[in-house]
Amino acid sequence: MSDADARPTQEQLDRYAEQFNQSQTLRLLGLRLSFPPGEEKVVITLPEVRAEHRGGLGTHAINGGIISAMFDYAIGCTPALMDPTRRCATMQLSVSFERPVRGTTVRAEATIDSVGTSTLFASARMYDDKGQVCARCQGVVKMSQMKWASGDSPAVN
Repeated sequence: MSDADARPTQEQLDRYAEQFNQSQTLRLLGLRLSFPPGEEKVVITLPEVRAEHRGGLGTHAINGGIISAMFDYAIGCTPALMDPTRRCATMQLSVSFERPVRGTTVRAEATIDSVGTSTLFASARMYDDKGQVCARCQGVVKMSQMKWASGDSPAVN
């Protein structure tokens, strides 16, 4: 974005999410990215928990790898709240599992904690289908001045 203080419009964020949701990885995992209107957060949902998502603790709980992937996407997409055209990459994640994640749907919500010159610090929470927090994550994202190769989205098909 040209103005450092400007925030993206909801239309820009929706386009970013729409293109990202077409990526092979999100489709394979069954995940959906969104930016709720009027809220400064990223939401990653797993609207339909499938058998291959399960296996945590040898039970029907959601596997930790799926939870970590959801946190990676949630934290990694927070720079779009500032400028969806800039490249970025998750540098570090710290995940805390508080209780098994169970149910038929799961969502992660991430917000920006602070922003430096080229790094962003964010935090996220994982909610089960009853709205209980089951896991938390802190992360660091590297932000580049380079634009995404595909234009205004990181989606690669």
